[in-house]
Amino acid sequence: MKPPQKKTRILAVGDIHGDTGLVKRLAKKAEQEKVDLVILAGDITFMDQETDNLIAPFVKVKKQVLLIPGNHEPPETTQILSEIYPHTANIHGYAFKRGDLGIFGAGTVDWGIENQDTRNIFKLLKKGNEQVKNSKKKIMVTHMHPRGGKAEFSGFKGSKAVSRAIKELQPDILISAHIHEAGGIEETIGKTKVINVSRKPKIFEI
Repeated sequence: MKPPQKKTRILAVGDIHGDTGLVKRLAKKAEQEKVDLVILAGDITFMDQETDNLIAPFVKVKKQVLLIPGNHEPPETTQILSEIYPHTANIHGYAFKRGDLGIFGAGTVDWGIENQDTRNIFKLLKKGNEQVKNSKKKIMVTHMHPRGGKAEFSGFKGSKAVSRAIKELQPDILISAHIHEAGGIEETIGKTKVINVSRKPKIFEI
């Protein structure tokens, strides 16, 4: 009989915006809490400026880092960061597997408007999901919050692409960011638990 798969312990956060002090604190927390993965849900930089010491502290404490772009950096930046640093993967349109867990994502934003960006976000999420479709558990990571979700209290409409992906791809968990004031809000949409992290880190197991 195959032994049960050990749960994966994750620290998820977003909207770092170049705050190296926050990164150092989070890396220390990741080490103390013995997390297996760190997920950065976009807006790692501020206006795509300085990227030094935004990934290195996590790598120093030997943590696997998964990242997507937000609206403050282009996809090229997260791709470059994933190539520079070991144990760092860009999951913008891609996926990462750890045992029975599959994690896929898509960053950037569509500002709650039905446009080409909306179609692109859904296309990237579908592409990433295809790579982990047979995983027993799935986490979807986006920068935008879903349309109709609680984060819309901010006045900013959520993404139709994200809400469509929740309905059609049915991840167990969605990690999103973007709306700073929504950090810490959790809800369930369909079969998916939605966790809006923004700058408020969340540690959980799956």
